[in-house]
Parts: sequence; C-alpha cells; structure tokens
Amino acid sequence: MRIVNFFPGYNSMLALFVGFLVIVSGSFAQEPVADNRPSQAASSAAQLGDRAGTNPQPPDGNTRTADGPSRLLISPGDELDITVFGAPDLSAHARVDSKGNIFVPLVGSVPVAGNTSDEAGRSIEASLRDANLVKNPRVTVYVKEYANGGISVAGQVTKPGVYPALGPHRLFDILQAAGGPTDKAANSVTISHRDDPEHPITLELSKDPGQMARNNIELQPGDTVVVPEAGIVYVLGEIGKPGGYVMNSSGGITVLQVVAAAGGPTRLSSYGGVKIIRRTRDGLKELPVPLKQLLHAKAADLPVQAGDILYVPSSRAKAALASSTSLINSAGTTAIYRLP
Repeated sequence: MRIVNFFPGYNSMLALFVGFLVIVSGSFAQEPVADNRPSQAASSAAQLGDRAGTNPQPPDGNTRTADGPSRLLISPGDELDITVFGAPDLSAHARVDSKGNIFVPLVGSVPVAGNTSDEAGRSIEASLRDANLVKNPRVTVYVKEYANGGISVAGQVTKPGVYPALGPHRLFDILQAAGGPTDKAANSVTISHRDDPEHPITLELSKDPGQMARNNIELQPGDTVVVPEAGIVYVLGEIGKPGGYVMNSSGGITVLQVVAAAGGPTRLSSYGGVKIIRRTRDGLKELPVPLKQLLHAKAADLPVQAGDILYVPSSRAKAALASSTSLINSAGTTAIYRLP
C-alpha cells in the first residue's frame, strides 16, 4: 500500500524543529549555576584589607567624615527612643542610667554607653536574639536628647546661652531660639564643632533663599555658635536719618553709599564742613569730605571704615561740633540701621 504525503516539505520542517530543540536544551544544560560565594582571590583580598585596617566599612550613621555629621556617642543621661520593628511591645523610651545601660522590655538592661546609635541598635538586636524573643530583629535607636551636649550661642544675639540639643537642630533653629541676631550683628556666624574646635567655619547670612537653605547646616551637641558684631558707621548732623549703619560682610562701603542710605543731606546742611572723624592709634583724626564734589561726580568716592563718624554740619551752626569726644558719646545713643 502506498502512503501519499499531502504536506510537501513536512519531513524537512520536522527535522529542523527537532534540531532547534536539541540546541536549545543543550544550551540550558550547559548554563552554569550562579555561585554567590566570594572567590578565593576576593576572600584573600578582604582578609588582607582587614588586617591592614584598610578594608572599607559601611559608614556609621553618626560618624563624621570630611563633610558629614559628627560621631556622637551615647552617654549616661541621654534620652533614647528604641523601636523594634514588628514587635511594638518591645519598643521603649527611656534614659541611659548612671551605669550606661538602657532597659529593654522582656530583655533587661543592655549596655549602650560609648556606642553610637547604630551600634546600640545592633547590641539590642543581639540581646533579642539571645533571649529567643525575635527571630530576626530589626532595631533602630534614636537619641532624642544628649544630656551632656548643649549648643552654646554667644555674641550679638538677643538671648545668648546654652540650649539643649533635643533632637536634630539646624543653624536657624538655634538662632531663633536665641531670639535672633541683634541690630549690631554681622551678616555672618562662626561655628565651632566640639570634635574639631581648631577648625571653625564661618557662614554668611545671605538674603538669597537658596544660599540661606544651603547655609542652614545641622548642628551637633557641644557645638558653639558665635554671632560677631558688625562694623558700624555713624552719620550725624544735617542728614535725613542720622544713626548707625551696619556694614555688610564684604565691607567696601563708601561715603556716598552711607549718605544715600541715610536719606541724603537736609536743606540746612553745609557741604563745606562735612568730615569723617576716625579713631586711629594716634588718637582721633578729622578727614575732610568734599561732599558737594562727590554728589556731582567731580571727585573720587571715599571709603569708610568701621567706627567712622560722618558729620554733616548745619549752615547756621558750623560751630555745633564742640569736640570729637562729644560726638563719640552721642553716637552710642543713635538708632541702628542695616545697609541694604
């Protein structure tokens, strides 16, 4: 009996398909299984790095790097928040006792003094595993208050003093707690960190919102914030707004800038007797100021220094300036303005 093939090329197509399955199955059979174990060379390198002390370790949450937060250690009296994930009954809020221990429910006292918050969390995890309370515990420790580390604020602030470090604080938080800078404060602050007092940093209190946000750094317990006194130029006499004018941090203030900020001379002023009274090592000196020529751009503007007194006399009372000493004494009672 003869069998008729109604599908020409069927045998060749079947052969190609079978060959394709053989190739694919062979490739899967030869695919290596991933080995998660480190290679011998990598293990040896890690061991050598550990012995030499050069093997990089994951950074601790409270370790200060060149640009990071400082390494703050827990000490007796610190207030801690302990959170055990998945086991809220084991979480706790307590202070470290005088022996450096913290009480954890169902576990007892766990020594944490001298540890960072991350190290304390790992110690509590180990205690929970040893007590067979949690199979795979995950613990976080948050230091709400460092009992032995307040933040000192000094200088030209309304309420200088030591402020407790209740949780994280930023620069503007502390300045606000201290009542803010006074009228005589400079446009800068100097911050000294407890762990690096030899290298204080100075930040400008810029009016730019972006720069303000960048300079609002986080402070740590034991830091010291000093707001220095700004240089002040006093303007007296026949001027729109007599008083003291705070120089900006960059300096470089001139006579015309101070006169403009003070509202300019009045109608009764005398341009011929305008002078700067400056305190020098040799005593007080009077420097004539050609204000009329300055206002008409016929003379070079003159720089002023911190502590200078710019006096604009009256045309009807040029002898009103009795002595330089009386001017200096009266300058202390004038209003203080900040230059724009």
